[in-house]
Amino acid sequence: MVRPVDRRLNVHRTGVGPGAVPMIFSHGFGCDQNMWRLVAPAFEMTHDVVLYDHVGTSSNVSDYDPVKYSSLRGYAEDLVELVDHLALRGAVFVGHSVAAMIGVVAEQLRPGLFSRLVLVAPSPRYIDDPDTGYVGGFSQTDVEELLVALADNHLGWSAQMAGVIMGNPDRPELAAELENSFCRTDPSVAEQFARVTFTGDNREDLQAVLAPCLVLQCSADIVAPESVGRYLRGHLPVAELVQLAATGHCPHLSSPDEVIAAMRSFLA
Repeated sequence: MVRPVDRRLNVHRTGVGPGAVPMIFSHGFGCDQNMWRLVAPAFEMTHDVVLYDHVGTSSNVSDYDPVKYSSLRGYAEDLVELVDHLALRGAVFVGHSVAAMIGVVAEQLRPGLFSRLVLVAPSPRYIDDPDTGYVGGFSQTDVEELLVALADNHLGWSAQMAGVIMGNPDRPELAAELENSFCRTDPSVAEQFARVTFTGDNREDLQAVLAPCLVLQCSADIVAPESVGRYLRGHLPVAELVQLAATGHCPHLSSPDEVIAAMRSFLA
């Protein structure tokens, strides 16, 4: 029996509640909603704040369906269902990394689902495309090697990659938190979600997003280089690109005040 969406997605609702503009926070690969704890509270006085976990996290791994979640569409369908279930109208969507593209796909499935989108360290395609000149930051070989390493040794991969993804080597506690989050993820779910994330191509979905978008581009981000931010600014119909001083791939952990300030300026 399929559980109701609010239980399936481990939904938590805070802020001023129904009647205010909803703001939905969506986490990236190997993480959960706790990763937004330094940003989401800043909007609780002005918004109806909704946090949730993608199916497959430690809170809801029993609901994971490898067929449904063989593409980002399955995650996007959950997001549309969540919006309908909570009757969220005119919501602001905030998505980190792969979740940014989950929001893009959800907007394609249901045009007008969101009033605005905040895309934090997003990428529509991680693999370079020499035929079009697109630079995603990884070669096909890079990605295949990454996926093989993850499948062979989930814990070892987590320990090795957390610091690379997080950046900020002078703050090892940040990499340790990301590593612990990766390690809590079921290995089979992590392997499939990583394949879906790193081999996907959502470039053609961008044109369907007519709502204004804020693209938050980090400096020295090995996962989503600056070329990707420029690509998004040029291919989303209405987009503002903000280059953050924050380094690494997780500015909501490493530089939450900068993320909050950029979001407030965009929403003003």
